[in-house]
Parts: sequence; C-alpha cells; structure tokens
Amino acid sequence: MIRILFVCHGNICRSPMAEFTFKDMVEKKGLCDQFLIESAATSSEEVWRGVGNPINPPAAAVLKYNDIGLTPYTNYDAKRARQITKADYDRYDYIIGMDRWNVRNMTALFGGDPQKKVHMLLDYTGIYGREVADPWYTNDYEMAFSDIKEGCEALMKYLLRKM
Repeated sequence: MIRILFVCHGNICRSPMAEFTFKDMVEKKGLCDQFLIESAATSSEEVWRGVGNPINPPAAAVLKYNDIGLTPYTNYDAKRARQITKADYDRYDYIIGMDRWNVRNMTALFGGDPQKKVHMLLDYTGIYGREVADPWYTNDYEMAFSDIKEGCEALMKYLLRKM
C-alpha cells in the first residue's frame, strides 16, 4: 500500500483539494485498495478544542465543479482539518507540501527528513521549487485547483512507474 499525506498550512483549502483530487484519480484507475490518501495542516489554526474545521466552502465548490466528491471514496463532507504530528513521518511514504513553508515546518517537526519522504507537490511536474499559491490569501481557488491537479497527475505518473 502506498501511503500519501498532503499538507498545507490550515488543511481547509489546498491539502484537502489535493487529497480528494488524488483520490478521484486513484478511484478512476481502480486502485483504491492500493492507496491510503489523507491530508493535514502544519498549523493548529483550523482545529478548535480537538475538532477541525471543514473544507473551506470555495475550495469545496471548486471540487464540486470538477465533479470530485460524488462517490463514497471521494466524498469530502466529513473531512475535518487536523494538524500533522511527528508520528505521521513513520505512517506515510510520501508527505507532500504545497509550498516551501509547509516543507520547512514539516522537516522542523520531524527533526529532518532522513528517508526523503517530504516533497513539494509541484516538484513532481519537473519544475522544482514551484509552489501552489494559498487561495486563502489569493482568493484564486481555480488556479490553486489547476496547479494541484497538475501536480497530482504528475505524482500519479511517477507512482505508476514505480508500481
């Protein structure tokens, strides 16, 4: 089983969009039983008293517009933000951040990245250092989704070559 954790700052926009976009791709290829796909935040800002906020409505709207979330496997209604933990390093094979700050915060939490599990999503496109802009600040959820989809497609190609 390939275990993937997508990570952004709050786990209400980019990382859940990546989680469910990738789940949609996996489901369409009939590979659901070969993947564990989840998402988390580097911060605790969207988690209150142990309960995470749901996906930001504009992010959910972009997923819905792109026909993601229509099956039990891709349904994001129950998704709640959660903060990444040090234990996640051992649980996942790929820990994929949306920008440099995510990667910096994750490697600080993990005490480094000795197994080279931490990457930025768009690195899989071959353009290293390219970031998925945070739509919370840019208000461009469509552009974030476009970048996320491009990164997820490239990640899928990479993983299929390794399978």
